[in-house]
Amino acid sequence: MTSFILPKFGEWQGEQRPLFLAPMSGVTDLPFRLLAKECGADFTITEFTNSTALTRDAAMSWRKMETCDDELPFIPQIFGGVTEDMAKAAGLLEDSADIIDLNFGCPAPKVTKICAGAALMGEPQNLVSMCEEVVNRVKIPVTAKMRLGTGPDSFNAKEICQDLEQVGVQRLCVHGRTLKQRYSGVADWEYISQVVDSVEVPVIANGDVVDSSSATACLEKTHASGLMIGRGAIGRPSVFGEIKVGLGWMAEDELPWIKSFEGNWNSLDDVEKQFATRRWCWNRYIELARQTTGLNIKSMRGHAVSFTKGLPNAKHIRSIMHGKTSREEFAAATSEYLESY
Repeated sequence: MTSFILPKFGEWQGEQRPLFLAPMSGVTDLPFRLLAKECGADFTITEFTNSTALTRDAAMSWRKMETCDDELPFIPQIFGGVTEDMAKAAGLLEDSADIIDLNFGCPAPKVTKICAGAALMGEPQNLVSMCEEVVNRVKIPVTAKMRLGTGPDSFNAKEICQDLEQVGVQRLCVHGRTLKQRYSGVADWEYISQVVDSVEVPVIANGDVVDSSSATACLEKTHASGLMIGRGAIGRPSVFGEIKVGLGWMAEDELPWIKSFEGNWNSLDDVEKQFATRRWCWNRYIELARQTTGLNIKSMRGHAVSFTKGLPNAKHIRSIMHGKTSREEFAAATSEYLESY
């Protein structure tokens, strides 16, 4: 174990456990990862990236591997269907990475059609051999993320996790759905608890954690060594701090959007608090982008839609945002909308 991989926790009794930002394509770019950390995430992971593209020096794929000194630990996640490419890509990343994470959880057809991501759970021997090859190729820790299995009658995450522990994978994350479910239905925390009990390495629970209540319920059910949040953090990186406040792990006045608020936070109604929180998050995302990757119009559009989703008049502001051609104009239009309430 390294300082970035804590030993397995036992039964949860309310104590703090790490919160992870899940790797998500088109979402977890560097400025968003840095923002999530400022909002309370303990660990962040890059967008999942094709290992074969990395070995072929594809510029677009390597841009997803950008990091900076403020991101610690740096955890790139790779996927692929070719063992040698996975091992080679891990080797190429070793000098900059603190941990290499392997993706066996993505259900997207463009990934599964090359027998990568969650599709590899249907070929468990190949999956384990791939992990063993990567572990043997690098000197830094290797972790893995997966689903329950490929379908309702083929849960095999427990057996795979036991095998991965034996080949040297140091931390595991299980999303409580199958490949066929994709993001439908309810995450099966009961099965995750079985995985937790079956291995000695830490297991992170993923699926349907969106606030402090669901975080509490998941930890009580699974006793996982941490929680990973994906869709619940899209447009709401504040969810990490909100969970920590709700669980008594930090004080509300420590939240950065409250610390920077000029006025009486408690005098705001719920909608006003949403606007103020998302305004701080959006403006900080733009600042971080300027400091690191630069403003990317495609990334900004995606994040702007997410940051404004569910707010009053959000559909109207989206039409205004999409009329902006300059990156600075787009950033300002989104900020002005979030200032308007």
